[in-house]
Amino acid sequence: MPRLLAGDRRALARAITLVESGRADHRALALDLAEGVARAGRQALRIGLSGTPGVGKSSFIEAFGLHLTGQGLKVAVLAVDPSSARSGGSILGDKTRMERLSRAPLAFIRPSPSQSHLGGVARRTREAVALCEGAGFDVVIVETVGVGQSETLVAEMVDVFLLLLAPAGGDELQGVKRGIMEMADLILVNKADGDLLAAATRTRADYAGALRLLRKRPQDPEGFPRAMCVSAAEGRGLDQVWADVRVLNGWRQDQGLFAANRARQARHWFEEEVREGLLARLTADRTVRAELERLGQAVEAGLSPSAAAARMLHRLAGGQG
Repeated sequence: MPRLLAGDRRALARAITLVESGRADHRALALDLAEGVARAGRQALRIGLSGTPGVGKSSFIEAFGLHLTGQGLKVAVLAVDPSSARSGGSILGDKTRMERLSRAPLAFIRPSPSQSHLGGVARRTREAVALCEGAGFDVVIVETVGVGQSETLVAEMVDVFLLLLAPAGGDELQGVKRGIMEMADLILVNKADGDLLAAATRTRADYAGALRLLRKRPQDPEGFPRAMCVSAAEGRGLDQVWADVRVLNGWRQDQGLFAANRARQARHWFEEEVREGLLARLTADRTVRAELERLGQAVEAGLSPSAAAARMLHRLAGGQG
């Protein structure tokens, strides 16, 4: 604990490994560690970043992270890589894609497998964020797997949510566009350089118009949320992104919305932990597993999944049959 609070990177890496472990003895140690970090009372600006695969999330984070470390800020990046639904393995290649940032003295990069967890974030990402805060980082960036129906879960653990888009990609968010746009604080059209500059400008205008049609959110000052063009390759627009993030976060702090949002998020994850814990206890019970297997076979034989689920819940509630 003292080494972690002193900002030791190896201690932080080991602490994150501990909270990601599924072993019961490690979990008990992780809970003690989390309580100790919470008592330290340190806070960082938490930034979430999502975007479609290939839009340049890693390139943007590296350029943005170097921009922040160049100002003397300590930046931690928690990059969640997709896990295979079959093997459970993941590539964990973000450190190689952010080679320059990984060598920066004020930066820390930690790739973690999503382990097929909904929301594009690993189950213990929230605890890893708290550990980075305890280690004294000023900014913690959480990169999600990519845009999907459940990607907005990252908004439940960050203070500012950035959505990265590609030029001329107006239809790429079909089916999830409204939901994730309602969550996003800043929409960043990346690759706004060279031959793509004109397309990026048009895309930014399209999304700026779409944002004006959405109902104004009570957590936003005038002019937010907004869309802008950036170029991770050329480093253009990064200073404006950081300025807007600071303005937005500062306004929310002044209005008392920052603390209220953190409190609401803590409540959300408390309830999520209870649900996960109850499910784990149920599936660990031999009788419950046997009943799940019996009803699962019945579903394969033609029983309605809804009817089978109703029977299972009835049994769990103490009923028979």
